[in-house]
Amino acid sequence: MNREYHRWYSPSLGRDMEMLVFGWGGARLLVYPTSMGRYFEWEDRGMMDALGDQIRGGHLQVFCVDSVDAESWYARWKHPHDRAVRQGQYEDYILREVLPFSSSRNGNSYLIAAGASFGAYHAVNIGLRNPWVFNRVLGMSGLYDIREQTDGYYDDTIAAQNPSHYISTIDDHGRLEALRRMDVILATGHDDSFVENNRYLSRILWEKGIGNALRLWDGWAHDWPWWKDMVRAYIGGHD
Repeated sequence: MNREYHRWYSPSLGRDMEMLVFGWGGARLLVYPTSMGRYFEWEDRGMMDALGDQIRGGHLQVFCVDSVDAESWYARWKHPHDRAVRQGQYEDYILREVLPFSSSRNGNSYLIAAGASFGAYHAVNIGLRNPWVFNRVLGMSGLYDIREQTDGYYDDTIAAQNPSHYISTIDDHGRLEALRRMDVILATGHDDSFVENNRYLSRILWEKGIGNALRLWDGWAHDWPWWKDMVRAYIGGHD
C-alpha cells in the first residue's frame, strides 16, 4: 500500500502541520482523528487495513490530517469565542491548503470527509458548511452540538460552527441545493450518549429538504471495532 508522510508550515494556522496519505488514486477521502488525536491515529487503529482493498485497488486515496483540538474546542484556558476563531483557522487550513494539495496529487473530483467521535463533528461540519466542495460526509458516533465545548457562552462565531444550530437558519437557495446533492451519513449506536443529537440533526436536515441516512447500530458502537465496520459499509470506491 502506498504510504506518504507530508509536513509543511501552514499560513492558516501559523505552525507546521503533518499528514499521512495512503493510496494513489480514486475518490479522495479526508479523514479526521478523534478528539485531540493525531494524523497517524487511523493507521494505528487499523482503519487503513479496513479500507485496504479499496486503497490498493486505486478506488480510494486517504488523506489523514492532524487536529488542533487542543488549540480550539478543547483549549479550556481560552475564551470560547477564541476557540471558535481557531476552529475557523483550522477550516481555512483544510480548504486552502489540504484540499488543493490533494487535488494536485489526484484529479478525481469525488471528495469524502469522514471522522469518528469528535472527528465526526469535524467531518460533518466542514461538509455542511461547504457542500459545493464535498460529495459525501460520514460521521461515526458524533456529537454535532458544539455548545458542549463552550462553557455556556454562545455567539455568532460559535453558531457558525455549530451544525445543530445553523442548519435550521439556512435560507440560501444555492446552498440548500448543494446540500441536497450531498450524501450525508450519520452512523451511531442505539445506546450511544450522542444518539439523540444524531436524531435531531437528521430531523432538521430533513426539514430543510436535505436527505440524509441516519444509521443506528446495535448497542453502544462507540469504538474502533464498530468504526472499522462502518467505514467498510459506508465508504465505497468511486472512479
